[in-house]
Amino acid sequence: MDQVTNLSLESVLESAAGLAVSTHARGPEGALPLTAEMLLTEPSGNLFGLTQNAGMGWEPNRLLDPEFLILSTHGGLRAENGEPIALGFHSGHWEVGLLVAEAARELKALRATPFAGACTDPCDGRTQGTTGMMDSLPYRNDAAMVLRRLIRSLPTGKGTLGIATCDKGLPAMMMALASSGAKPAVLVPGGVTLLPENGEDAAKIQTIGARFAQNQITLDYAADVGCRACASPGGGCQFLGTAATAQVVGEALGLSLPHTALAPSGQPIWLDAARRSARALLRLNALGIGTQNILTSAAVRNAMVLHAAFGGSTNLLIHLPAIAFSAGLARPTAADWAHVNRQVPRLVDALPNGPRNFATVQVFLAGGVPEVMLALRAAGLLDESAVTVTGETLGASLDWWQRSERRATLRRRLTELDGIDPDDVIMSPDRARSRGLTSTVCFPAGNLAPESSVIKSTAIDPSLVGDDQVYRHQGPAKVFITERDAIRAIKSGEIAHGDVLVLVCGGPAGAGMQEIYQITSALKQLPHCKHVAVLTDARFSGVSTGACIGHISPEALAGGPIGKVLDGDLVEIVIDRASLRGTVNLIGEGTEIFGAEEGTRRLHIRAPRPDLKPDPNLPDDTRLWAALIQASGGVWGGCVYDTDAIINRLETKQ
Repeated sequence: MDQVTNLSLESVLESAAGLAVSTHARGPEGALPLTAEMLLTEPSGNLFGLTQNAGMGWEPNRLLDPEFLILSTHGGLRAENGEPIALGFHSGHWEVGLLVAEAARELKALRATPFAGACTDPCDGRTQGTTGMMDSLPYRNDAAMVLRRLIRSLPTGKGTLGIATCDKGLPAMMMALASSGAKPAVLVPGGVTLLPENGEDAAKIQTIGARFAQNQITLDYAADVGCRACASPGGGCQFLGTAATAQVVGEALGLSLPHTALAPSGQPIWLDAARRSARALLRLNALGIGTQNILTSAAVRNAMVLHAAFGGSTNLLIHLPAIAFSAGLARPTAADWAHVNRQVPRLVDALPNGPRNFATVQVFLAGGVPEVMLALRAAGLLDESAVTVTGETLGASLDWWQRSERRATLRRRLTELDGIDPDDVIMSPDRARSRGLTSTVCFPAGNLAPESSVIKSTAIDPSLVGDDQVYRHQGPAKVFITERDAIRAIKSGEIAHGDVLVLVCGGPAGAGMQEIYQITSALKQLPHCKHVAVLTDARFSGVSTGACIGHISPEALAGGPIGKVLDGDLVEIVIDRASLRGTVNLIGEGTEIFGAEEGTRRLHIRAPRPDLKPDPNLPDDTRLWAALIQASGGVWGGCVYDTDAIINRLETKQ
């Protein structure tokens, strides 16, 4: 710090370095491979593009090689030896540049011309509990728009390779690739980080503040384990949160090569995926297979099936409809999701769903997406006719996987490294049933959520679930308008056994539909945590646990009845984990108890709370996003920008 405070004005304004300035340079050797026809018919931009390519050092005799674009979410600046020159927003995109370089070298070796561009992404973990979270979900649409513009800004490009890893950058990349139409696109997932040899995973480590406040850990312990949780420098978190689930969904859509989701970042098998993906892109171009041939309604349903079988993050209920919309397909509805989840058993034991909570890299070694697909195929739950970026059908890929040496070797390695039976990680339906695995996502409705809501039913403490597989909770509401006030109440002991914590104004119009993992992680440290339920119009992290109901619609600031709940109101929650049906209702006021029907009547005549208001720090950019997505189908429509709907709304207002 002394070095900074002692900097002189002269050192900022002037230096003797670099004053020998040139005004001319020799320029590249050689000549552009032009023809008379090109000069007469090609747009000037195409011709000038060749000049710029030569200026950047590309060999003139290769300037007419087919051009392909590599887009990534790379962040930070690494030295050649991997040391940081400037940090990225998160470890998930820190090593992505290595994949870009590997793919580019492969394209060049195969007589193609690679271009590379990037739109980096923020981190939900870094912005938890901060005003940065209000930009998190809105960023996705902005990034998708930028990435689409970059694709269109290389009009000579034959196809796109997209490389991304984490919560918002990866869905944005898939939205952009989905719009590729007749041109091919291949997704390279950025992989996952490794577990520390001794310490805590990246999910548990996010609770060190709450645990310290409850005197559960020491300052020294927090500092020690906090330093090691991201045990390797790149890749998404070790749990099945939004980043990992998005990688699974990308592969299930057919956008990624088989067994590339959840690969360990920085390792040879991860780099190899970039090389093979580059080859796949060239092969698709040669076969004339465009993204529109891969992203079909069958692919979307397959992705929903895999989401259910993995027990993935509920944030994909927002992202997958947006990807479908970007491809010109029908958006899955809450009813569609509910139907799939009632049909499809959960087969994967991964953090945070349990029961044994294996890390994502262990799921990868157990066989990852294609291994789960084998079990789903046997149950008749997949559409094997869907085409993937291999250029062949999904069925053909699964035939390869079933007999592949890669499968046998990696599953054996999991046992050798960690003493884990891969069949305990990815199970058959019968084995999963015997281990107590149940389907994950339920969509409760009721007088507090007339347009639905969502809960990961597997996140409810099993000791609270009856023999009939039904969770029942009645408790008084404690209502908070901001996440800050809710966190303060939790840490100061104001949340009691049996309470229903209600956080409103967390939806799109209130706080950009913030993710409130900080609340669920803080609650988890209370001795009576499992006896506290949470209702909110915000959303949860994929690693959240407990009886947490989010995405409550309509949101409070859109007139939803959740914005009429008062302190002391009696709330009833019923979640049937077998049938995946649930209700969330107002059933009492103070000491008076009545039924849901009467609760509906009283909510109808009640005025909204007078203290409802957007967060005072809500950025104008996010306010605009909230207005545009509300005109485009809202949260259940994927939080997209539906241009036709927005224009129609504007014209109707005139």
